[in-house]
Formats: sequence, structure tokens, C-alpha cells
Amino acid sequence: MYMSPWMSDELAALEELTADFIAKEALPRHAQWVLDKRIGRDFWEAAGEIGLLGCSVPTEFGGGGATVLHDFVVLAAMTRAGLTASSLQVHSVIMPHYLVRYGSPEQKKRWLPDLCAGRAIGAIAMTEPDVGTDLQALRTRAVRDGDDYVISGSKTFITNGTTADLVIVAATTDPSKKAHGITLFAVETANSPGFRVGRALHKIGQHESDTAELFFDGVRVPAANRLGADGQGWGMLMGQLPLERLIVGVNSVAAMETAVDLATEYANERRAFGRPLIDKQHVRFELAECATLAHVARTFLDSCIVRLLDGTLDSTVAPMAKWWLSEVECQVVDRCLQVFGGYGYMQEYPIARLYVNARVQKIYGGTNEIMKEVIGRGLVQSS
Repeated sequence: MYMSPWMSDELAALEELTADFIAKEALPRHAQWVLDKRIGRDFWEAAGEIGLLGCSVPTEFGGGGATVLHDFVVLAAMTRAGLTASSLQVHSVIMPHYLVRYGSPEQKKRWLPDLCAGRAIGAIAMTEPDVGTDLQALRTRAVRDGDDYVISGSKTFITNGTTADLVIVAATTDPSKKAHGITLFAVETANSPGFRVGRALHKIGQHESDTAELFFDGVRVPAANRLGADGQGWGMLMGQLPLERLIVGVNSVAAMETAVDLATEYANERRAFGRPLIDKQHVRFELAECATLAHVARTFLDSCIVRLLDGTLDSTVAPMAKWWLSEVECQVVDRCLQVFGGYGYMQEYPIARLYVNARVQKIYGGTNEIMKEVIGRGLVQSS
């Protein structure tokens, strides 16, 4: 049985711990989360209590002091349980890493411990109603006014938007400089006049993931809440994109492998015309192809993870992982769902949740079309 080269006994134990935690603390509450369109705060606090949040955040700031591999294991466990990992990945990995890498010592001490403990929920706000992957066209403005900045604009598709206590907001401080005029701010949502949460968005999948519109109507933010200097936001965003895109790949592979396992188990148990479904050659061939694709995807992902660890995962390979793994995820999960027949279309079956949760993987983190454009630009030779 294949084992990823980066997997260790410690990570395997964390995987088991996380799976047990999800079975006890998440799955029984999932139906309510879907109705509420958000994960309950008790889950965040319970996860923080046993060290599942901010695994790679330094211990001096309340994190686990481990590696991003530990974060990957936790996220994959959520996906394997048929749940979406998007709220967790934003709160526990993507957003905290901006503070770890770019925050001042005071900012890290102020915000990271509460995030890692689950006492505060984090989000990051980049996308706007008219601006998606083309972040250089941001319209949200931040204007300096004494010791504050005044932020005006709107954001959409913001994961953890309705519950976030701390939001990292991308805004332009100098529109004439385009990308080089983007700055990041940490906005504390409590008692923040002008900050408003819009509607919780109705999605075709990832129903328990809190996704919302955010509005900033002259929100005053202390200059001390700015990450880095004016105009450094673009570099920060680009610096974190390889990790964000690889996280999409981690969830994609976990979903593929889980789908193959579920379909194989079902095909062995389900009887059709007096014989197990697996006896049908077509079913065996379908599962054989899906298992092969999942294994190839796993080895590709592993190579990318190794490159991430040694610092060689560049802005070309990360988009390759993001687009290809998410594309194959949708194909494999769809084919595995077909094995279930009508039962695969029922929401109580994990395969159905894997199916509807997969589609957005080709969109967020940069659409797959943009990923191919980024890769293609790297292939153009200057004359």
C-alpha cells in the first residue's frame, strides 16, 4: 500500500485523532450547520482545545509549532469525512499565515493566540463583486486619515464572512499604482462602525461553509492594523498563493481517494441481478480507472508537497497542481457517484456531498482557466 514520502507516525496519529474528533464533534452537528449555513463556534473552540487549529503557527503565538504537513492532514480528514474543509483552511491555515509571515511581533501576539484557540474566527477578503482573480483592479479604497485608514468598498464570496472576528482586507491605497498600490489591513469586526455583513450566500455545495458579502462604509482602521507598508499587499498575496493553491490540491486528492473507497465498498456490497455489482466488468473498469487517476494524483501532489517543504514550489507548478487536481477530482467523484445509482444523488450519502463540494475547487484560489494562463505565460520565450 502506497504511503506518501512525507507521512510519519506522528502525522498518522494526528490523522487518527482528527478523524475521531470529526466523528464526535462535527458529523453529529453537520445537519444543523447546513441549516445555519455556518459551523458552530463550539466546534472551533473544541478544535482549538486539542490543537487542531494553527498547527504550523509558532508555539509562542499559540499555535502547534509544527509544519504545514500537520495542517494538510487535518484538512484532508475533514474532506474524507464528507465535509467541506474550506472554512477550516481559511481560518486555520491561509489567514494565519499572513500574520505569521507579514505581521509585526505585536500583531502576532495580539491576534494569533485567539485564532489558534478558536476564540476568534478569521477570514480573508480579496474578491469583489466586479473583481475576481484580477486583483489589480480592486476598487475597495483605504485612505489615510491621521492615525487611521478609512476603508470603503465591498467584498463577496468571503468564507467565514458572517462569523469572522478578524478579516484581512485587501484594499488599494494608491489606485494609480495598480498592483503596487494594494495594501492589506486586519479589520476587527466587533464594534466597528461602517462594517456590515450582507446576506449569507446560497451555494450549490459546501453548505456548512459560511460564505457572505461584506461591506465597508467608511470603516476606520488604526494604522497599527496595516500589514507591512503601503503598497506591499500585492507581494504578500502572490507570496501566499502557492500554499493556497496547493491546499486545493490536498482537498482534491483526499476527495478522490475517498470517492474511490466509497464506490468500491458499495460495489462489493450492492447486488444487481443476483450478483455483487463489482462482478460487472464495466464497474470494475470504471473503478480501475478512477483508482489509477487517484493514485497518479496522489504522487503528483506528494511531489508538490516535497517542493513546498524545500522551497522550490514555484508560481508555475502550484497552478499546475491546482487546476489539474481539481479537474480530475470532479471527474473521479462524478464517476464514483454513478456507481451508487440513485443513492448517489441523496444528500445523506457522503459521495453526494463530495460531488457538490468538488465543483467550486475549479473556481476559488484562481479559476482553472487563469491557472492555465499563468502556466502558459511561463512557456512563452522572449524573442
